[in-house]
Order: sequence, then structure tokens, then C-alpha cells
Amino acid sequence: MKVSFIGLGTMGYPMAGHVSNAGHSVVVYNRSTHKAQNWCEEYQGTFAATPALAAQEADIVLTCVGNDDDLRAVYLGPEGVFQQAKVGTLFIDHTTASAEVAKELHQAAQERGFVFMDAPVSGGQAGAVNGVLTVMIGGDVNDLNKAQPILNSYAKATTLMGPVGNGQLAKMVNQILIGGVLSGLSEGIRFAQKAGLDIPTLVDTLKHGAAGSWQLENRGATMAKNEFNFGFAIEWMHKDLGLCLAQAEKMGLTLPLTQAVDQDYQDLMNEGRSRQDTSVLIKAFDNKAKS
Repeated sequence: MKVSFIGLGTMGYPMAGHVSNAGHSVVVYNRSTHKAQNWCEEYQGTFAATPALAAQEADIVLTCVGNDDDLRAVYLGPEGVFQQAKVGTLFIDHTTASAEVAKELHQAAQERGFVFMDAPVSGGQAGAVNGVLTVMIGGDVNDLNKAQPILNSYAKATTLMGPVGNGQLAKMVNQILIGGVLSGLSEGIRFAQKAGLDIPTLVDTLKHGAAGSWQLENRGATMAKNEFNFGFAIEWMHKDLGLCLAQAEKMGLTLPLTQAVDQDYQDLMNEGRSRQDTSVLIKAFDNKAKS
């Protein structure tokens, strides 16, 4: 297939690489041109000067950018992908964004003879690099079937969650759960250290039981060693939790744990930790323990 990939950030760069390695014809676009040039030196493909030019010959256009405003610019702007794409083009957005912008772009796509699906991913940078992401999709099953060969190049699981917007809602649940798990893990790790337990042994034991989780297995030991300069930056998690809280408010819900975790991340960002991994939440626990 002819594929366009818009956004070569931490996730998009390796995802686009997997599409190229799977044998598809790939055109990439990135706001920083040098990153697109670097990608073309590493993988088979070409880069375009604008999103519109990247999308004009594509059968499928994949996007993975920062937030709602970035999406509107990339899709609806004067140089956006909707400007020169062919009728019938399938657009798949992997950005973690609001359900509202997904529905907005879906409507705009329909008016132009395009197809749009929201498809946020989970699995972090390691999942993108290793091609084992989990994709939560809002859209139509026939469109998913068309996209499946592309998605299979970088995903281990793709699940249709319902109509457009449901992919983003599912991703919000994912982020809410991660925040809660990390909050409990922070308390558990510090408790274990105070009790004199060997953390690697503890993690290796608990990961097989009811307390097991990706966060425990991949972050428990590094949290104990206060190592956070890797992984999913808290400035992005703070953005994601903001989406969760805004959506909850629209639905008449309050999320007290998520609100507390989000505030902890805001406080940590104020300490200059914006680019550290989400597991740095344990430092918020430390700060509370001192006060």
C-alpha cells in the first residue's frame, strides 16, 4: 500500500519504520524536517514538505502528533492532509486526544469523501520500537479490516471499541488505570524498602500473582533506585489525565484518585521533572512523607 505517516516523535518514528520494513511505500512528514531526513536515511521511504503533499497519493494516512490543536492543524489547516488527499483515503489517528476532536475529524472526513478512525495506542516507546503496541480503535469494522495489514506491522493487538471516539475513551481508561497503579506501586515500593525487603526478588515474586502489572514488572526496580530518565514523560501524562478529567466532568463524574495523581504530576513538573518517566510519581509520595 501507499502509506503516509505524519509525526515522527518518540512513537511515530519507529512505527513508521515498521510500516516501511513491512514492504509498504511510505512518505513521512515531520514538523522538524531534519528528523524526517534522518528517518529516510534509516528506512526506505521519502519525506514531504507539508502534510498535504505527504498525503496526496496515499491509500492510508497515519497520524501521531501532540494534542487536539496539532490534529486540527495537521488535518484541517491550509497545508493539512485533507487538502490534497484522494477520495476514499483512510485516515487513522494514533494521537492520544479528546473524543470530541476525533468526532470532529470524522465528520469533516465524511464531508470530503474520506474515512477516519481514532486509534490511540498503549505500550510506550518500547512497544513502538518492538512493534508490540496495543491499539484501541473507534470506527467501522470494514475500515479496520482494510487497515489491519498496516496495523499488524507495529501492533500485537488491535481491538475495535465501537464508533469513532470510543478509541479515545478507551485510552482514557488506560491512563486512569496507570495513574492508580503507579500510586499504589509508589506506596508499596517505599513500604518494602522500609521493611528491608529485596526489591528485585519482591518484584519477580509479585509479578506472577494478583498484584502483577506491567508497571510493577517494568518500573518497580527502577522506582526503588530513583531512576526516571526514560519512558513516558509526565508532561504528556499530565496532558492525558487532563483529557480524562475533562471527559469525566462532561459525563457528570468525579475521579478523585485521578485528580490527586494529576495534581502530583503538576507539582513534580513544577520541580523541573517534566521530562521524567511517569514512575517518578514515587517522588510525590516522598514529598508528602516529609511534610
